Amino acid sequence: MSNKREFTAYLLLGAVVLLWGVNWPIMKIGLAYISPMWFALARVFLGGACIFAILAWQGRLHLPARRDLPIVITVGVLQIAVLLALLHTGVRYVDAGRSAVLSYTTPLWIGPLALVFLRERLSGRKLAGLALGLAGIAFLFDPTVFNFSDTTGLMGNAILILAAIVLAVVIVHVRAHPWPISALELLPWQMALGAMLLLPVTFMMEGPPKVVFSPALAAVLVYNGPVASAFCLWAYLTVMRNLPAMSTAMGSLGVPAVGIFFSVLLMGEPLPASKIAGLALIAMGVLVVTLVDLGKPREPALPEKQ
Repeated sequence: MSNKREFTAYLLLGAVVLLWGVNWPIMKIGLAYISPMWFALARVFLGGACIFAILAWQGRLHLPARRDLPIVITVGVLQIAVLLALLHTGVRYVDAGRSAVLSYTTPLWIGPLALVFLRERLSGRKLAGLALGLAGIAFLFDPTVFNFSDTTGLMGNAILILAAIVLAVVIVHVRAHPWPISALELLPWQMALGAMLLLPVTFMMEGPPKVVFSPALAAVLVYNGPVASAFCLWAYLTVMRNLPAMSTAMGSLGVPAVGIFFSVLLMGEPLPASKIAGLALIAMGVLVVTLVDLGKPREPALPEKQ
């Protein structure tokens, strides 16, 4: 992999961390006007429409080849339909900061998967970075203040942890899949598949849409469609295919850190010393893993079609 491609992947990962992190309190605001599943469906539809329009305008819209169907199914079913449904449901019952933390416990689950399916071995420095990041998660989660008698809260936490496991499976498959075409050209079909699956499930779970129209909801949907869905999904797929699976998962720990910060800033959620310590540990863990990757020589990668 060329240093330039790796550097670009890290830039995209930084953009995703910022934009998805900001989106946690934004989603919490949106849920005051629209139910979780309809919110998820709306953002997939708007994001997919943007990607379809861009590719059609560029003359690059075409059906996926048979060899790409497995990755279309994995991303469309797991990352778009299942993951978004879990995230939007979980954040309804859990505060935005804790939701961001639980849904990005992915490094806990991705290590064994990457070892078995990708033969990615963890160096001592990567293990140290992982330990720092997971210690940060422990501080951010702060189980000492959690009410374990709250069954609704427990359900919300379990849903978000399941979302993290689903994301780990997606990262490993995307990393293992050969990509003769760009991630952008497959994304509209992945989003279309996700939307088709979300639609009947949404009707079954929530019935007809109940939406309170407002300028705030319009702003939330505008952000969640073109930005948090279309751009960020493309960028994250690009990151997943160009960086080691554990590096992608560790870098993604920045999302809850940013989510915590903006939840405090926009929604007035408390910021105790435990959260500050957690943010610092996550930042150190991500930095350690990033420096290990950037300092490691790479084998040449196959050229990617743009």
